[in-house]
Order: sequence, then structure tokens, then C-alpha cells
Amino acid sequence: MTLLEIWRTRTAAAPMERVPTARLLAGRGLEGDRYALGGGTWAQYPDLEKQLTLVDREDVAAVAAEVGVPLRTGDTRRNLVTTGVDLPSLVGRWFAVGDALLFGMKRCPPCAHLERLTGARLVKAMVRRGGVNAAVFGGAVVAEGDAVRLVDDAEAAGRGAPVGADRPVPRIVALPD
Repeated sequence: MTLLEIWRTRTAAAPMERVPTARLLAGRGLEGDRYALGGGTWAQYPDLEKQLTLVDREDVAAVAAEVGVPLRTGDTRRNLVTTGVDLPSLVGRWFAVGDALLFGMKRCPPCAHLERLTGARLVKAMVRRGGVNAAVFGGAVVAEGDAVRLVDDAEAAGRGAPVGADRPVPRIVALPD
């Protein structure tokens, strides 16, 4: 389970740029990214749901093949690209990317905004392969090649994260069939 790529952009709808390392900021997201800077198309959503997005490289490749378009991982507008991670299983769980502590907040199905930016019909193909949104509870510098792993409540609590009754509440997104 590995972090393959890191993507960010400073403003909504601007092209994403790939960086080899970046700092994840507790309570904010990816340093230098539109959402950590207070902008972004979905900035009005709850803070814990918009800090960071993850997508699986194999899911992006499958979507590109299904739709028949050349789709780069950065075109999905997700921040972290992983491999070997069952991303939907992270919703409602603590996990680490490198030394950063994250919590899976919800699945991240695509929207028509992504279709407008890419010019490709992606929504239907990505509905179950859009990745997840996560909140950053323990900031750290992350780098391409870092491990992605589950974290139990004891470790999360030891790192100052809220657990028990104070644990974050994920949002379950109903996905169409």
C-alpha cells in the first residue's frame, strides 16, 4: 500500500501540478492546495470533508479504458494517488500516509465540474472509483513512495486524535447502481 503521486493546485479549476513531496497540515489539508488555502470549487463543504482526496491509480486506468480517453491521475483533481489500497474501506477509519495521520471521511464520487474541466464523460465510469475524502489530524511531510497503512484507535489517540465519543463521524454517500 503506497503513495505514488502528490497533486495540488492553488486555485479552483486551475491545472493540477505534481510534486514529489508536500506537507499535510492538520485541520487544513495539503499545503499549497486550493482547499488548504480556503478556496476550491467545494470550499463550502464541511471542513473535514474537503481537506484531502485520494484516488487509486488502477481505478483511474480502468476509467480511462472504459471511457476511451487519455486520463492522467492528476486529471481526476485528487491530491494523493495510491496503489494497493482499498480506498473505500478507509471511510470511518484512521490511517497514515508516511507519518501523517488521516481519517477517511467519505467516498468521493465525481461531479459534472470534473467533466467540464476534462471534456470527458467521466461521472458514470468514476462513480464507484472516485476515491475518498480524508481529514488531516496529524500533519507531516509526505513523499511519493511513502507507505499507506491502517492505524488503530490506540495509536491515533496516542498521537492526539479524538477517539471514542469524540471520534469524527464519516458521511456515508449513497452511490447509484
